[in-house]
Amino acid sequence: MDRTSVSSKGGSTLDNVDEWKWKLHMLLRNEDEQEVISRERKDRRDFEQLSQLAERMGLYSRQYSRVVVFSKVPLPNYRSDLDDKRPQREVSIPSGLQREVDALLSDYLARKRTSSGNFPNAAFSRSSSTDSFATDESFLEQQDNQTSTSAVIERIQRRKSLQLRNQQAAWQESHDGQSMMEFRHSLPAYKERQTLLDAISQNQVIVVSGETGCGKTTQLPQYILESEIDAARGATCSIICTQPRRISAIAVSERVAAERGEKIGESVGYKVRLEGMKGRDTRLLFCTTGVLLRRLLVDRNLKGVTHVIVDEIHERGMNEDFLLIVLKDLLPRRPELRLVLMSATLNAELFSSYFGGAPMIHIPGFTYPVRTHFLEDILEATGHRLTPYNQIDDYGQEKSWKMQKQALRKRKSQIASVVEDTVQAADLRNYSARTRDSLSCWNPDSIGFNLIENVLCHICQKERAGAALVFMTGWDDINALKEQLQANPLLGDPTKVLLLACHSSMASSEQKLIFDRPEPGVRKIVLATNLAETSITINDVVFVVDCGKAKETSYDALNNTPCLLPTWISKASARQRRGRAGRVQPGECYHLYPRCVYEAFADYQLPELLRTPLQSLCLQIKSLRLGSISEFLSRALQSPESLSVENAIEYLKVIGAFDHNEELTILGKHLSMLPVEPKLGKMLIFGAIFNCLDPILTIVSGLSVRDPFLTPFDKKDLAESAKLQFSCRDYSDHLALVRAYEGWREAERDRNGYDYCWKNFLSVQTLKAIDSLRRQFLFLLRDTGLVDENMTSCNKWSRDENLVRAVICAGLYPGVSSVVNKEKSISLKTMEDGQVMLYSSSVNGKEAKIPFPWLVFNEKVKVNSVFLRDSTAISDSILLLFGGNIKQGGLDGHLKMLGGYLEFFMSRDLASTYLSLKNELDNLIHCKLQNPRMDIQTSEELLSSIRLLVTEDPCSGRFVYGRQEQRSKKAKTMLSAAPMDRGGGGNGGDNAKNQLQTLLSRAGHDNPSYKTKQIKNSLFRSTVEFNGMQFVGQPCASKKLAEKDAAGEALNWLTGGAPSDSRDPQDMDHMSMLQKPPRRKRHHHHRRS
Repeated sequence: MDRTSVSSKGGSTLDNVDEWKWKLHMLLRNEDEQEVISRERKDRRDFEQLSQLAERMGLYSRQYSRVVVFSKVPLPNYRSDLDDKRPQREVSIPSGLQREVDALLSDYLARKRTSSGNFPNAAFSRSSSTDSFATDESFLEQQDNQTSTSAVIERIQRRKSLQLRNQQAAWQESHDGQSMMEFRHSLPAYKERQTLLDAISQNQVIVVSGETGCGKTTQLPQYILESEIDAARGATCSIICTQPRRISAIAVSERVAAERGEKIGESVGYKVRLEGMKGRDTRLLFCTTGVLLRRLLVDRNLKGVTHVIVDEIHERGMNEDFLLIVLKDLLPRRPELRLVLMSATLNAELFSSYFGGAPMIHIPGFTYPVRTHFLEDILEATGHRLTPYNQIDDYGQEKSWKMQKQALRKRKSQIASVVEDTVQAADLRNYSARTRDSLSCWNPDSIGFNLIENVLCHICQKERAGAALVFMTGWDDINALKEQLQANPLLGDPTKVLLLACHSSMASSEQKLIFDRPEPGVRKIVLATNLAETSITINDVVFVVDCGKAKETSYDALNNTPCLLPTWISKASARQRRGRAGRVQPGECYHLYPRCVYEAFADYQLPELLRTPLQSLCLQIKSLRLGSISEFLSRALQSPESLSVENAIEYLKVIGAFDHNEELTILGKHLSMLPVEPKLGKMLIFGAIFNCLDPILTIVSGLSVRDPFLTPFDKKDLAESAKLQFSCRDYSDHLALVRAYEGWREAERDRNGYDYCWKNFLSVQTLKAIDSLRRQFLFLLRDTGLVDENMTSCNKWSRDENLVRAVICAGLYPGVSSVVNKEKSISLKTMEDGQVMLYSSSVNGKEAKIPFPWLVFNEKVKVNSVFLRDSTAISDSILLLFGGNIKQGGLDGHLKMLGGYLEFFMSRDLASTYLSLKNELDNLIHCKLQNPRMDIQTSEELLSSIRLLVTEDPCSGRFVYGRQEQRSKKAKTMLSAAPMDRGGGGNGGDNAKNQLQTLLSRAGHDNPSYKTKQIKNSLFRSTVEFNGMQFVGQPCASKKLAEKDAAGEALNWLTGGAPSDSRDPQDMDHMSMLQKPPRRKRHHHHRRS
């Protein structure tokens, strides 16, 4: 590198790199320091070279705007502590409104002091209402002992067991029963029946693997039930079989009941979240994994349960992995309990070893052979040629950005980089030059719409009859490809081809069409997502076309952000997709990627425990009293990374579910009783407390199911217009949902529901699901005691839109984004992501300006940028009162939230009003949760002041940046000769030590002394001492920064502020302290003339 290339500021790049080589070596040698931060222009100029140097030394680096950071640990995409423009908000409200609020608050506090007996008392409540959450095992045991030893009960059970045996024998001997038994005996599982039953009787745990179609899911639970009934143990037998999905639990239970000649709810039943069909005689219960976990809340030993079957464990769902840890701990306490683990794939060894070498039994599948074609075979057979231009997928004009991105991609995507080396090293000598040419320009990022069209034409023209199933990544791809295929003369001809789509967000009635057989001479083509891998079976499929990708939710713990990106599928998923073609006859599978890429696939999908946020799981661990969260999760099959666990625990602390010791608070206990995400549970609880339950029930139900607003591909503009009419310009997706639901309910009363949905592009099935969920949530809230039978009082304030916004905020916090209206755009910023965007489907995504300073959101997801899916605009008052904890800054009228990321500046009186209201409100909520029957109307003045403030707040404040506190006149005089460095951050800027020294010198004092100590987490804290006074700074990454911060703290106090560690109770002129004689002898410094 040429040493003579010198920038206008700083030395040559080579000199700078040499200097940084030494700095980074010192960083590595210094155990006390974690990172080095620079704001130098030359370091930003040379960042590319410096980052390469850091990488070679095993360090991490990142540039944040005008700051570069080199660190020993990975760095997130955004650092709020280095953002000069993080939200600082000047808050003001009309003086008349403040006087009115203060008057109501004063009345409340006065009445509270004079009549404390009529007011809620947190201390009294705490001891009086914990019974509602007790899972008192001694009570259960006592009850069990009283019943199990009763001779009468034993006689009844013997009689019932004989009755069950007679009923079973009668069905099996009947004509219909014999036909059913003949079918069941034809399944591969039947050959292993006795082997399975012997293994279950001799071992506490067994692992069963079996190919799709072998019958393990429907037959094995029946074999156990039939065996127990034949042995006259039917009345005491209790089998629970878990399924990962609701639809599976319901469908399998209905099928098993039919095979037993019964109606659902007799000996066979099901239970899924908030819904079930089981009776007094139910002996075999199919349920979702979450339902069994909730039973463990009140019955830790699963008393009375004889067998637990966990199905589809190969999917590695979070609940399944969690359940396995709990069951592993339970088995030693219940030696008679039998556990059966069932997997669809041959990875039984993993589960067997986890349970100490449990026996494994494999059931062969019942599928026809499937011939496999990889990309090189497809190109060779069809003659299709790939070029850089015919692999750009056409998403239509309004999504042209997707096409441009494919054509102009500068950096290799994760999809491409994973397989790049594999493709280059592939041996293709047996293929033609044309095929090798095509593969050399194959684009792994493309789904391959044109290639799929070519393959489907080949199937229709040259292959035998049979349906084709095309695996795509998502709804956009399915819609865009469907439109392209409909334009094809052959594939778009409805007399020859029936083109259908299958996606989880579609209405159930539309999904059912894929199971119907088409007219003779018509070929059915189904475009589907990975939903069709295992959840559903289309029996007439003969051809499978596999794009090799799926949109998978992953969790970026470092940035605390869920991501939804296309990824390569696993080998297990590819085999599942291939197996769909061999259900009814020999099939064909076309993989749209080379064989060498398939060989590079992971064997199995990453477990859900390692790729999703863990808040709900951590709450369950504590509610089940399983001890330390980190220690418990370390016993999982594969433990999640510690940062994911820390993020979840911190979130639960922020929302008030955990205390500082990671134990459940009273709110956390209530949340653990509700089978929804913690934030939605909190919203329900606050809706009940603040008597606006009806709209909150709708919002929580709507956020628990898929979006009811439909967006047909060819009527997108009309659908968006229909949604906007529900918004009424109130800047809330959640209130728009409430209006849409209420309109539908009204239309249903007039028997006009379907027309209403058709006109407004709403899903009837989703609205019915919301309606059902509302009723279920209401029953659950009644069980907690927060809601009584009088629904009128629960909805007293349901029409108060701003109070509803406040309750939405209480639930969704800390999902909060600042809103800065610019001339032509809106700037949104969150604490963890910095700049974010709104989804185009959000009502706020269409707005040119949002007249509120904040948005709260339910879900954010990283696709390319970070997007907020749904949001509600809120005022300063709503955020301050219904968000999380507020802390006072070091200055009057300075309030902080989210660890100081959100800063509010206001008058001292207004800050005092907010702090008092927040404190009284938190106390009221706490008491209500302790005593659910308590009437909060006894706090009428408090509630009136809060409603007044959240309703009348005009959002008249403004965002400011780099806010500096005003100094006293005496400080200004004494510092007038000392130029202030305003460019630095922190208290007093980068030059705080110099400024303090100058100030003391002019007052005739000695230089200050500094004492610096290392504290935890490789941080330092410094104390500065002068004139008999001490000031303590905040923890910092280095000794130098700690001393500057302590000096800044002292300056802050001297110039009119109040340092956080100062204990001076008197309100005095701080600068005058310097004029008093110090406690030790002063040394006089002579000024130069």
